[in-house]
Amino acid sequence: MSTVAASEPTGLAHAYLLDGRGGAERLDWNGIERWTPSDGALWLNLDYTAPDVERWLGLHSKIEPLIRDALLDSDPRPRAAAHGDALLLIVRGINLNEGAAAEDMLSIRAWIEPHRVVTLRHRMSRSLKAIAAELDRGTGPTAVGDLTALLVERVLELVVTRVDILGDAIAACEDQVLLESGGELRAQLADQRRRAIALRRFLAPQREAFGKLAQIQVPWLDPNARSRIVESAHRMTRTVEELDAARDRAAVTQEELQSKIGEATNRRLYVLSIITTVFLPLGFVCSLLGVNVGGVPLQHADWAFWALCGAFAIVVGVQIWLFRRRGWFGGTRRSASLPGLPELEERASERTRR
Repeated sequence: MSTVAASEPTGLAHAYLLDGRGGAERLDWNGIERWTPSDGALWLNLDYTAPDVERWLGLHSKIEPLIRDALLDSDPRPRAAAHGDALLLIVRGINLNEGAAAEDMLSIRAWIEPHRVVTLRHRMSRSLKAIAAELDRGTGPTAVGDLTALLVERVLELVVTRVDILGDAIAACEDQVLLESGGELRAQLADQRRRAIALRRFLAPQREAFGKLAQIQVPWLDPNARSRIVESAHRMTRTVEELDAARDRAAVTQEELQSKIGEATNRRLYVLSIITTVFLPLGFVCSLLGVNVGGVPLQHADWAFWALCGAFAIVVGVQIWLFRRRGWFGGTRRSASLPGLPELEERASERTRR
């Protein structure tokens, strides 16, 4: 009996009966119900939110309730766990669906038995779609172990690509720091850091899941598939390390940008302070001489204005000389109490001779 009503959309993305040579035969719900392990390896890819899939999982899947609850968890963390000769595998893949953020990683839940693989997802997965396309071309997996290793590799490929893109974006920001320090660059760095943190939330436990998967002993996982999973686990570890490095580089670049902005602000304030210091006494004298009271000297002397300008020039010159002497214009003034490098070298040589 079919598990799908006549007018009900199906959650069966595809069902393949592997032929052991890289190809497969497509099955519908009726074909799935007639399948037996002696027919060959069966791969089901289902949307776990569809009503017909919910009915099949509850009535016909023969999956234990505890495992079924783990497969249907609303927000599962990546993990791998053996249950007898079967395997529960939950991984996170890059979300490449239209209008979605890549860091909003989609979950792929897999229940793997010696002759059957059930993968569950809600959003479309490019990794699962690529494996299905290979089966249609006759170049896909030949057995359950091969399918498991290929699933891990396909998920990992997209993860590595996304981490590389993030690292390149952060490297571009590092180069831009040398040329600009605008608010747009700060926003870009903050966005890249948020993306790295979002990715790491799932990639860190996924590294542990791949490492544990490489150590699980199940009879249907042949040496070739196991070696591929071990290599994927090592690659996952390197990818997480690169993600951590990219996140740290973004933090350092952001701090460097903040420091550069602070230095530019301090230089501007420093120039304004110098200008204020120079003109403050001049402004005081001008204000004093401009008061509207009697008794201001030299009000009617023709030479008084030029004499005042000359006095002002002398005062400004003395101020600039003092500023340069104190190193306020970028010069260096070594403190008399601190010995210079030649003196330190001479003292060190004297101790050596002694």
